[in-house]
Amino acid sequence: MNNNANDNSDGQTANNSSGQTDGQIARLQAIAQAGVGPLGFEVLEVQLQNVGGEPIVLVRIDRLDEQPVTMADITGASRAAEAEFDRVDPITGEYRLEFESPGARRPLLTARHFGRMVGLKARVRGDGQSFTAPIKAVDGEDVTFDVNGDDVTLKVGSFAANLAEFPDRHR
Repeated sequence: MNNNANDNSDGQTANNSSGQTDGQIARLQAIAQAGVGPLGFEVLEVQLQNVGGEPIVLVRIDRLDEQPVTMADITGASRAAEAEFDRVDPITGEYRLEFESPGARRPLLTARHFGRMVGLKARVRGDGQSFTAPIKAVDGEDVTFDVNGDDVTLKVGSFAANLAEFPDRHR
């Protein structure tokens, strides 16, 4: 395994998925979380990519204390997770393990994530919906979006969302 620490706060990544299953991604996410959780990080997203024939496990992390992710954070999380990936050995053969900060296309997974980004636009897919709109409010597990002047309220977990604009300051 090669281990690369990247601060990709501009959100630019190759997204050449290699037909991974939800179960495989969930397993990789659990392994990554076991490595970084004790350090105060949460795994936001794991992608299994195949760029130029080389498998890459891309892990996006955030700090639980909601402070900006630094290069030192990326390096520490990468080393901790590398030990867990080496122990479990979830992928046959060689692969690269890469870590990134959430970046401009931050996945929004929990009510807390949406609450931090109220007022910013999110790209929403699922639950019969597909739109990009500002996050208007969060009430418990319900997130309300302002879609062309109309309120659309969805329950967290019933749809996928990513930040569609970068905040002017850390949130």
